[in-house]
Amino acid sequence: MNLADLSILLIEPSSMQSKVILSHLKEEGVINIDAVADGKQAFETIRKYPPDLVISAMYLPDMTATDLLTTIRNTDNLHDINFMLISSETSPVMLEPIRQAGVVAILPKPFDHADLRRALRTTIDYLDPEEMDLENYDITELNVLVVDDSLTARNHIKRVLTSLGIQNIEVANDGLQATHILADSNFDLIVTDLNMPEMDGQQLTEFVRNEMGNSYIPILMVTSEHDEARLGQVQQAGVSAIIDKPFEPQFIREILYRVLDDQE
Repeated sequence: MNLADLSILLIEPSSMQSKVILSHLKEEGVINIDAVADGKQAFETIRKYPPDLVISAMYLPDMTATDLLTTIRNTDNLHDINFMLISSETSPVMLEPIRQAGVVAILPKPFDHADLRRALRTTIDYLDPEEMDLENYDITELNVLVVDDSLTARNHIKRVLTSLGIQNIEVANDGLQATHILADSNFDLIVTDLNMPEMDGQQLTEFVRNEMGNSYIPILMVTSEHDEARLGQVQQAGVSAIIDKPFEPQFIREILYRVLDDQE
């Protein structure tokens, strides 16, 4: 699959911004682009002709991108659609729900063309993934535990892992539930969120490393946390890698190769 094959729906109320983004997309060789100015028209278009990628501003005349994305994720035949946000919004409170819902990228206004190119390549990676071929494991037999208090985030992570060829995935709503599951089942990999109720990702990692005495199982921490002190504590707890939200499938692939195939 290449960029000329992509179908994109652009949602941008500003005609000037729309022209700028369209110009960047066409420069990358994208030719199948529809453009609308509000969320209602966008959702009607998505329901009739689901695109490969939705690119949206944050603030639309009738709703926010968060409202639109939530509706998409809660619609059965649409919940897997790739979504990209292009916005000057920097508030973590506003951006966190978008990150949790699983997006291809969040780009600022104005954005760097290279970042747009990377996001488009990530979209293709989601749509036409390359299955992993590990030396030490049969990817189809890996047992993976995904821990996140957000249903949309769990579904997004599961979707990415499944696209890489992983078939055996169990989920937990938080760290506490994960500890009960870990008591009864063996896993080859844990993918966990950091900030969760009951027991967060750091506490879960400490439980696995200290209470269970398991120093070898890879633990990937997927988080939008940017506090360096907090992330330092997470590292010390014994995680194998910290992955930022939103993440690219190729990055997940590279991390898995490192933590699974580099073990002795």
